[in-house]
Amino acid sequence: MEFALNSRLMAEFFGTALMIMLGNGSVANVELKGTKGYHSGWIVISIGYGFAVMIPALMFGKISGNHINPAFTLGLAIAGDFPWHEVLPYISMQFLGAIAGQLVVLACFKPHYDITEDPEAVLAIFSTIDATESRFNGFVNEFFGTFTLVFSALAITHSPIFNFGNQGAGFIGIGLLVMVIVTSFGGPTGPALNPARDLGPRIVHALFPLKHKGSSQWRYAWIPVVAPFVAGACATLLYKAIFGL
Repeated sequence: MEFALNSRLMAEFFGTALMIMLGNGSVANVELKGTKGYHSGWIVISIGYGFAVMIPALMFGKISGNHINPAFTLGLAIAGDFPWHEVLPYISMQFLGAIAGQLVVLACFKPHYDITEDPEAVLAIFSTIDATESRFNGFVNEFFGTFTLVFSALAITHSPIFNFGNQGAGFIGIGLLVMVIVTSFGGPTGPALNPARDLGPRIVHALFPLKHKGSSQWRYAWIPVVAPFVAGACATLLYKAIFGL
């Protein structure tokens, strides 16, 4: 069944919002003082973000393709597998969804933001930053993390299992993929792997008053936007060159 563009755009909006709510919600539960999960560890964030991608995929994958990532949308368009006239509407809804999702996280955890005095811990609930403050290392990490995500997601969604009606297994596989990427590539930067996931919440961080808010780190902000876009395009073109789309 082919869904109308408006329906697909709403699926991208709600899918991205849900990803941020579940994913950054897991980060908030680990990083903010006074939560039940305070200092429960990186694996909680990895699991949270894996399911944060998996659940929207299971909900909306048949409607919009569940891109929920501008790097994936642009990469498919560059490879000729997605119409260019739908790229800007898709990406716009992804960014708006990310902002909406972050506002929900902010509302739910507001008392814990107020008692968390470390501004870097507060920023971590919104956006990413390289642990060594190296933009070069941040770019490398975001590039290869996103490349792995997009290339692997294309392989999963073009596998025989996915094509013969078992899309649910494919979407579960993508969630597990995100889980292991966050576990393995997450140490240096976060990671973002998704321009909307980083920039949308960073805008919320910049605009909303928080008791212990520090810098929004705009000098770094272009890294988790540009690197995933470049990586998504490279991964999609390479996959198409080798296996076709």
